[in-house]
Amino acid sequence: MTQFRKLLLAVTIFSVSVSAYAAKRQFYQIKVYHLKNEAQEKKVDDFLRQAYLPALHKAGISKVGVFKPIVSGESNTVSEKLIYVFIPFRSYGDFSKLEQKLIKDVQYQSAGKEYLDALFSEPPYERIESILLNAFEKSPQFELPQLTSPMKDRVYELRSYEGHTEKISKNKIEMFNKGDEVGLFKRLGFNAVFYAEVVSGSRMPNLMYMTTFENKAARDAHWDAFGKDAYWKQLSAMPIYQKNVSRNDMKFLYPTDYSDI
Repeated sequence: MTQFRKLLLAVTIFSVSVSAYAAKRQFYQIKVYHLKNEAQEKKVDDFLRQAYLPALHKAGISKVGVFKPIVSGESNTVSEKLIYVFIPFRSYGDFSKLEQKLIKDVQYQSAGKEYLDALFSEPPYERIESILLNAFEKSPQFELPQLTSPMKDRVYELRSYEGHTEKISKNKIEMFNKGDEVGLFKRLGFNAVFYAEVVSGSRMPNLMYMTTFENKAARDAHWDAFGKDAYWKQLSAMPIYQKNVSRNDMKFLYPTDYSDI
């Protein structure tokens, strides 16, 4: 084999390897149902449990997360109710094909009829917010949390880190990937479900990730250990990663009894 052919073969193998690796990075959707009362909450819960999740399972999405905010103290006075649905897709292509699959799914249409054909005067929700995300290179696929506590006691923390420009937001994402902040979370046992860059949503540019804990005490202990960790102190002190988060938004959630995650 000539030197040129060897080089060509090497380039081809490398290209295929890169393409295969890229293909493994998943594409996520987070749907947020905004509800005004318990009647709407029940209607959406019933739809998700009886129609939507079974249809997604049939479409090849075996694990879907459904979460609700942890309410405590003064938060009890908040009138709006929320339901978060995390859907992992193998790729954007699978996401784009889902709606047509649901339209053709007779069982889904029947099981979800009360919700899908709701009266104008009795809408099942106020609005649906949709966030689309690309998984990080360092964490290309979502993972199921390894927890043993009752689902009602678990704390799932959904964080959103916004940057003041697109370039700065990419810098924070690099901190997770090249800087191995993802590895730090894993070493400290944060049981992360996903890390991803938002490609479409109401708050951009930003990244989002979800970590999970047995309970609130475990959550606080983990973050305390994170703040004291020698590698974190070294990483966060690096000049290249300074001032790369303009807004840090935290949501504390718990999984519903019908959530797969």
